[in-house]
Amino acid sequence: MADIRWEEPFCAEGSNCFRIGTDPEGNAYLAIAGQEENHLKDTREALRTLITDIKAGKADHLL
Repeated sequence: MADIRWEEPFCAEGSNCFRIGTDPEGNAYLAIAGQEENHLKDTREALRTLITDIKAGKADHLL
């Protein structure tokens, strides 16, 4: 398994808590807190794009 450094969980009111992690090879990880073994993996650039797009409201239609 990769050497993942997980950030503290991000929790919204009344919903699941998510964790973001990175590894020394430049990969980024996203998981539900407590289920880190079942993570999504992509590049840090892909994670940066995801977060930027969410902040810009590009995923608001999913809410």
